[in-house]
Amino acid sequence: MDHRNTTQTTGGPASASTPGAQRRILVVEDDPTISDAVTRRLRAEGFQVQTAADGPAAVEAAEAFEPDLLVLDVMLPGFDGLEVCRRVQSHRPVPVLMLTARDDETDMLVGLGVGADDYMTKPFSMREVAARVHVLLRRVERASLAAHTPRSGILRLGELEVDHAQRRVRVSGSDVHLTPTEFDLLVCLANSPRAVLSREQLLAEVWDWADASGTRTVDSHIKALRRKIGADRIRTVHGVGYALETPTAAAQADG
Repeated sequence: MDHRNTTQTTGGPASASTPGAQRRILVVEDDPTISDAVTRRLRAEGFQVQTAADGPAAVEAAEAFEPDLLVLDVMLPGFDGLEVCRRVQSHRPVPVLMLTARDDETDMLVGLGVGADDYMTKPFSMREVAARVHVLLRRVERASLAAHTPRSGILRLGELEVDHAQRRVRVSGSDVHLTPTEFDLLVCLANSPRAVLSREQLLAEVWDWADASGTRTVDSHIKALRRKIGADRIRTVHGVGYALETPTAAAQADG
């Protein structure tokens, strides 16, 4: 059987106490060794896992399996992970953890631009993969709760508007599409306008990740966010972190 054109569904224990119970993960990776290792770890976490080894199979599997999250390699036969991400997201929004063999910031930014929520550069530990998956799924849960929890209005920082309830952002009256991670990152900065937040603080607050090795993830998401809301709105404090610039010292909120 040709591994590159097949999909496989596996399931771990589905008890209510299992952290990943009932959650479905699609692992898209053409390297059998990596695919098997990721699948085994996620099964051990209690997730239902399906695999695909090329672009067309991944899109087909995503449509049929309706995963709660994709673990998606960038380099795939058929068509690459970026195209998989575009096609899947155009039909059904789903969090995406992108895997790349190249520590290339341009590739990372492109991945974030087509709807990926986070990325990891190979080689990586299976522990970190599992941790990132749990973080992304928790973020989806928080976003769903926030969407049904009335907030006290829209936060306005000059021409930048952040609507917590609808998880929408506008710049000069025009809607700006942000990924869930980008939105959470912006909110974290906006909650303390002009205050400098370290990369470690942002990593812990937005990603629930305490390992300083992930600070490159913060940098890449900041760059992607700048491209969407304006580079001058986020100030870099070299050696420390980032701050959200505002036209006045105080943020305004409609109540």
